[in-house]
Amino acid sequence: MEHELFANPENVSRGFYDASTPPILTVKSGDTLRVHTESGLEEHLELVGDRASDEFRAIIEKLPIGPGPHILIGPIAIEGASPGDVLEVQLEDISPRYDWGYNGFRPLMGGLPEDFPYRRTVIVEIDKKLEVADWGAGIKVPLRPYFGNFGVAPPHSMGKIGSYPPGSWGGNMDNKELISGSKVFFPVFNEQALFSIGDGHGCQGDGEVCLTALECAMSGTLKFKIHKELSLTLPKAETPTHFIFMGFDPLIDNAVKIALRETIKFMQSEFDIHRDDAYTICSLAVDLRVTQIVNGVKGVHAMLPKNIFK
Repeated sequence: MEHELFANPENVSRGFYDASTPPILTVKSGDTLRVHTESGLEEHLELVGDRASDEFRAIIEKLPIGPGPHILIGPIAIEGASPGDVLEVQLEDISPRYDWGYNGFRPLMGGLPEDFPYRRTVIVEIDKKLEVADWGAGIKVPLRPYFGNFGVAPPHSMGKIGSYPPGSWGGNMDNKELISGSKVFFPVFNEQALFSIGDGHGCQGDGEVCLTALECAMSGTLKFKIHKELSLTLPKAETPTHFIFMGFDPLIDNAVKIALRETIKFMQSEFDIHRDDAYTICSLAVDLRVTQIVNGVKGVHAMLPKNIFK
């Protein structure tokens, strides 16, 4: 079955994940969902004027900002999902909704807060035909759209979790590899999984160093699948060319170790490779990338190429 949701004040959470939030929609394993998200704060309404949608205005006016800034459609219940299962989300299509987005930094945040102790926001023009972004600096950056923030509800015992940090539930992963054609797998902590999504990124470099990417409203088509036979403790992903393993920790060294251990564990279980050999493969073939450094909990992802197993 196919479903479709347009972000509005009745179907979004503003800045949090929470297992106690009632679902806005129930879908089944195998169903497809088309989402149309919104992105931004009150300051962006003032900067874009009439270009802002009525739905975006209503969200800003009616919903107080939560412990995080992100506008997330959800939670969406996946019928039959139970704690201990794995939820697969197939990202079939992702594209910017509008012809504008924004980028900004602010004091005390970002990768170089001591060098940029002031606030700056720019509206970025999005040319969907040419697939480039332009904010008037003389540089046009290629688009590579993806969703920065999506996942399942965290364990009920954690209560309301702000949308800033990534974690075992997913959340603000900001992984630019998760474009159209990718699959992401999440451990399920609650009945019906309770999936949410938002935070469209038109493009981003690894690190997201100034605090934000090209933040923009996004449309995407997702397909859900429940796996009863799998078990996960952290999200992992798959693209046509790579298996991707994620590590999250306030210390980047620890995030690296988590990503590496997940990669080694995967090679042992999926390909029956001895752990010593898996460790060697990590050194010879796996790329470690800094996902983001600006969300308190830092991210590192390990890129394991599929072609070495052919």
